[in-house]
Amino acid sequence: MTLKVYAYKNCDTCRKAKKFLEANTIDHEIIPIREKPPTKPELKTMLACYKGNIRKLFNTSGGDYKSMNMKEKLPNMTNNQAIDLLSQNGNLIKRPFAISGKTGTVGFNEAAWSDFFL
Repeated sequence: MTLKVYAYKNCDTCRKAKKFLEANTIDHEIIPIREKPPTKPELKTMLACYKGNIRKLFNTSGGDYKSMNMKEKLPNMTNNQAIDLLSQNGNLIKRPFAISGKTGTVGFNEAAWSDFFL
């Protein structure tokens, strides 16, 4: 099963993740997160990987998160409402968003990715 990595081309963290995958010859597919956000089933799978903590899937330092006042709105949203929103706006999603089958991770931390993928 190919690893899907949703990323943004101008994101330094995404570029580091891509270099890591290439350096370790890990088969992967890069998908532009803004143009093609993860699907609802993929978001639900990732939510399960984070034991239901929906906040972990959000790019809390992003402009859209701040301009949409998500810090105030998110605590009052259901997980399904949040997943609907994330599936429509890739800018809100913490990236890179890496998923394969029923497992995945968001963000890039080299040590964590080494444990996860190697």
